[in-house]
Amino acid sequence: MAAAGAEERRGSAWGAAGPERGPGPAPLGSLLSRLPLAPSPRRRTGSQCQPEPPLLRTSKRTIYTAGRPPWYSETGAPVDEAFVIGLCGGSASGKTTVATRIIEALDVPWVVLLSMDSFYKVLDEGQQALAARSDYNFDHPDAFDFELLVSVLRKLKKGKSVKVPVYDFTTHSRRREWKTVYGANVIVFEGILAFANKELLKLLDMKVFVDTDSDIRLVRRLQRDIMERGRDVAGVIKQYNKFVKPSFEQYIEPTVQVADIVVPRGGENFVALDLIVQHVHSQLEKREITVRAALASAHQGQPLPKTLSVLESTPQVRGMHTIIRNKDTTRDEFIFYSKRLMRLLIEHALSFLPLKSVTVETPQGTTYEGKRFHRQRITGVSILRAGETMEQALTAVCKDIRLGKILIQTNHDTGEPELHYLRLPKEISEDYVILMDSTVSTGAAAMMAVRVLLDHDVQEDRIFLLSLLMAEMGVHSVAYAFPRVHIITTAVDKRINEEFHIIPGIGNFGDRYFGTDGPSAWCESDGMDC
Repeated sequence: MAAAGAEERRGSAWGAAGPERGPGPAPLGSLLSRLPLAPSPRRRTGSQCQPEPPLLRTSKRTIYTAGRPPWYSETGAPVDEAFVIGLCGGSASGKTTVATRIIEALDVPWVVLLSMDSFYKVLDEGQQALAARSDYNFDHPDAFDFELLVSVLRKLKKGKSVKVPVYDFTTHSRRREWKTVYGANVIVFEGILAFANKELLKLLDMKVFVDTDSDIRLVRRLQRDIMERGRDVAGVIKQYNKFVKPSFEQYIEPTVQVADIVVPRGGENFVALDLIVQHVHSQLEKREITVRAALASAHQGQPLPKTLSVLESTPQVRGMHTIIRNKDTTRDEFIFYSKRLMRLLIEHALSFLPLKSVTVETPQGTTYEGKRFHRQRITGVSILRAGETMEQALTAVCKDIRLGKILIQTNHDTGEPELHYLRLPKEISEDYVILMDSTVSTGAAAMMAVRVLLDHDVQEDRIFLLSLLMAEMGVHSVAYAFPRVHIITTAVDKRINEEFHIIPGIGNFGDRYFGTDGPSAWCESDGMDC
């Protein structure tokens, strides 16, 4: 009855969603003969090339994030929870393909793909032995850690970062290193039992069931398990007949009843995918995640926040600004006077660190009432690349300081910041953190960096954002989102242009400092006054 009901629902849900099926599924033998079971050349993994960002994004759509991280709107206020799409279907039904194509078609800058495969339970020795003989049921609900899965998805939906386990299918165990995933506007969650848990269902805003013929699913499973997981044909077929097929009929297929949409033929059903994408777009627009055009007027006329401290504009400071702002200044002079300003900025920032009164004895045998910094550590974190130029000034005045780095790049086509690399010292949560960037205009990169620090349990009032130059918009945005972060700079310019460059500004700080050419397809958020 369940199968008949599913077939009836498919007919009513999509109608003419693509070509009709033929008279029946192709014979298994002919399907097997068309698919290569020999290993294909492996693509380079993330460990072999540049580290992959913990998010998936596409090309040029900018309507949703307003030029800043997904956790906050154009005024710095928290946005609604992420929109979660749940994809369910039998093993090898094409869920990952459907998820990928939805992400590509959505063209939303901030999307996370979360797979249920990451949440298999850790097997004991007896279960490991059963798995090695293909006698362990990986398609049963008891094989998954639903408690951890619900906890992770709930945090992601609220925009928080999470640690996601990495499951090794060759050894049937979790790897030691877990993956860090950050919040997004849209979360695509896929798994064979994505609809099998009541608490999990509550977190899904849209439920999609991917339906594929059982013969095709078996062929795909054979190909995947032999090529990618080191299994043999006999073991795969044994496991399929003993566990996969019965579990599908008992636990997976009945959940089609809770689905909002059923997608026959998986990733090849482009009509169904278009309808899903249209629905998601309409839901995002209803949540009033606004366009970047609202940025320009967000804080006009408001007084600068009390958390901002600007270095006193002495004749010396103003003279150095005159030199580094001059487009005709040579690179050597630009570097020299930028370093002088950085040193003054660092010294000024250190005066805001908590000090306690101490009494010391001088060489003349008398006492002196002085100040000393508390025992807490100071850590410097630079936003690459231009923020790294401030590290030398910091290490010159702070002995044995620890350093971390965050790479946040702005896509030149969209103006959206993207987190690409993160390296923070261990046990940073109790440290005072000096976050360094060369320039801040909209505040997008700075806000993302602060959010990353908070996700690593750094206390907000122990974060000091330092920049040579800021725009009023960036100052307001950071202060609105993080009212206890200390913002320290040498100057604040009143406006930014349509390209989000500070006016009058310094220009591209990174290019002028490092002697590189102008912006290409990608540019550093800090170097471009973004």
